[in-house]
Amino acid sequence: MRVMGIDPGLTRCGVGIVDGRPGAPGTMVAVGVVRTDPEAPLADRLLALDDGLRAYLEEHEPEAVAVERVFSQHNVASVIGTAQASGIALLAGARLGLPTATYTPSEVKSAVCGSGTADKRQVTSMVTRILRLKEAPKPADAADALAIAICHLWRGGVKARIAAAVKKESAR
Repeated sequence: MRVMGIDPGLTRCGVGIVDGRPGAPGTMVAVGVVRTDPEAPLADRLLALDDGLRAYLEEHEPEAVAVERVFSQHNVASVIGTAQASGIALLAGARLGLPTATYTPSEVKSAVCGSGTADKRQVTSMVTRILRLKEAPKPADAADALAIAICHLWRGGVKARIAAAVKKESAR
């Protein structure tokens, strides 16, 4: 399965695309950051983010999109921008009819590092190991996006099977 992981941000939005399956090391297909001009009007920034994500989707044709879920921070302006970027990321996948999922930062850290309280350095180190990369992906937004894709590969399939089983059982 090919998954596009997205670490949403209005100024820097990390994108990581990974091929893989549950329990096995994956293969990095692409990694990068979609950047927007912080001085540009909000609507233009959201459009630039959508254009950048769409380019990744069209070029790499993932089968699913996983986005880091927005969590509360002390800086309300930062949360609002991240939430707007998250919405654009989910919309980009949904527009193509792709399954989308969201994961909290602690879910991603737990899946990749074994601890929901791992720091960014640990996440980057584990992503580098899991994907057998020669060097750590940079910047941190890109490494985080790869971690989100890995999380979905390893946990998303199980979640989808459980949801399908519950739905089938409740239909009886």
